[in-house]
Amino acid sequence: MVLGIDGLDPRAVDLLMSEGRLPNLARMRLDGAYGTLRADPPLLSPVLWTTIATGRPPTEHGIGHFVAHDPATGALQPVTSSMRRVRALWNIASDSGLRSVVVGWWGTWPPEPINGAVVSDRTCYHFLFDQEAGDGTGPAAITHPQSLAARIAPLVRRPDRVGLDEARRFVDVSAAELEHSFDFADDVSHFRWALSAAYTSRDVGLALWGEMDPELLLVYVEGTDTVSHLFGHLFRAQGLAGELVEQQRRFGRTVEEMYVVADELVGRFLAAMDGRTTLLVLSDHGFRLGDLHDDPSRTRDLRRVTERYHAEQGVLYMFGNQVRRHARLDEARQLDVAPTVLALLGLEVIRDMPGRVLEEGLDLERPVTTGAGAPEGTRPDGAAPVDPRLDRQVLARLESLGYAQAGPASPESERNLAALAFEAGHYEEAAATYRRLLAAQPDQPSLHTSLAGCLGAMGRYDEALDELERALELDPLSAEAYHNRGVIHERRGDLEAALEDYRSAVRYAPDYQPSIRALVRLTGSGAVRVPADAVEREAQRLADQAGELARRGDYGGALRLLEEAERLAPGYVLVYQYQSNAAYLAGDLERAERALLKALELEPGNQLFRANLEQIRRLAGQGQAQAP
Repeated sequence: MVLGIDGLDPRAVDLLMSEGRLPNLARMRLDGAYGTLRADPPLLSPVLWTTIATGRPPTEHGIGHFVAHDPATGALQPVTSSMRRVRALWNIASDSGLRSVVVGWWGTWPPEPINGAVVSDRTCYHFLFDQEAGDGTGPAAITHPQSLAARIAPLVRRPDRVGLDEARRFVDVSAAELEHSFDFADDVSHFRWALSAAYTSRDVGLALWGEMDPELLLVYVEGTDTVSHLFGHLFRAQGLAGELVEQQRRFGRTVEEMYVVADELVGRFLAAMDGRTTLLVLSDHGFRLGDLHDDPSRTRDLRRVTERYHAEQGVLYMFGNQVRRHARLDEARQLDVAPTVLALLGLEVIRDMPGRVLEEGLDLERPVTTGAGAPEGTRPDGAAPVDPRLDRQVLARLESLGYAQAGPASPESERNLAALAFEAGHYEEAAATYRRLLAAQPDQPSLHTSLAGCLGAMGRYDEALDELERALELDPLSAEAYHNRGVIHERRGDLEAALEDYRSAVRYAPDYQPSIRALVRLTGSGAVRVPADAVEREAQRLADQAGELARRGDYGGALRLLEEAERLAPGYVLVYQYQSNAAYLAGDLERAERALLKALELEPGNQLFRANLEQIRRLAGQGQAQAP
């Protein structure tokens, strides 16, 4: 059994386990093998779960994002099984005569014909609305075999079945809020979806385990990741004020209760085991729970900034047959999961899989053997299928979490794969991809910046500078473009120009680490603005305190500190930048505009101030008293 629990963070597991809230994972740790499971960027679920299932990196398996563009129509669509270039564990097991059951795993629609069953990742979407639920057959088949859809239909739980008493375990919600029509953009609706989908994966997986007696079961549960994106900033957060206090009152316990649900799921799978069974519980990445966003307005609708809050370390627990008790796993990587599962099945580990068998946690009945395996070309080719009804639902969910954009955008999957090629030193290959994408979307500044990075790596500095100039024309706030231009200036020996570009990058993106590191290396400090005297140092201290208060929702307290800072140092531009931000968050657009105008008097060329001023005036013109 392989139970994949998305976004389960090892630090949160350790904390809740120490409080006695996760007894089933504690049992696995005590009597099995465990450790962290490291992921390689991009930390995106379809990419990572495909890596886990195939034992191949994204450059080989071909999945680079949540969505891709249909090459024929240009329409945005969620990733599908047809986009995967290599075989997954269920294909390999089928080719070896073993029966597999796959439930809910990322990128399994349309379901592939295998020896066993596939309940695809579109199943819960298909049954989301009564009026849209069919029998799961025909062009929109959601299972293999197709007849399985009708059999599992009673086990597919709809969000509206999460009633008031059950919901109140997780959220502070009224009966009226549960009567609203379903909408992924509504936080309560989305929570009910996450919980019902988790129970569906559990119930379908256990039912098919019992009915079909497969040699391999893979079940995917997304709920922990979803609620971490919606409410993770509230997890055990202290010292909140204002709107964040209200958010925490309503949703502050949601994440840890979903972790308890995940542990309860583990308990159900443990109970279904016999002496022949091995259970692996793993997550694709961790999560920076309790981290407050620098801009609290970004969490007003309770949606976090996507993968920015993902962490590279997930969890891996192994328990049962052929597992050593009390074993620690030694720096396990996601690429190691597939070879380990093959070894547990008694199959040859495919020789060119880059991962290893985690033998430090196993007492294998057969020695590990390696072989060529079946040729990867057995994967079916062809265009990705389209199901507009299901696609709409999946895209609505991804948009609500910030993973997909409703309007035109460059194909993120191809961009991520190009970035991986760049990191591997395949600069020509990456540059060719960026040029192809630019041919379709010539006004995408980030594509010009990425192409410039490839050209710069090949020493073609003049061409790279041309691309960066175009990128900055299109987006004068691009930290990456300033940084890449600074790198070229530094390589050419023009340190003054390089420093100015590095400072511009940090000025417009204060947490942009590449430029911060460059400034520290060249000057000893990553600061863009250095206080000139003791008075400005005190103003800086007050501004930093105000920034922390604003992050915690105390906008009034922040503005009072900034008034004091302005009295001390009326010529220190940072004070007005912070004043504008705090006033914006408090909904005082007039005060935010005044502060920005003062900042522009001191730094008339600051593109960030100009962009913020334009946004504030647009909001004021629309009559919005509060930032969105």
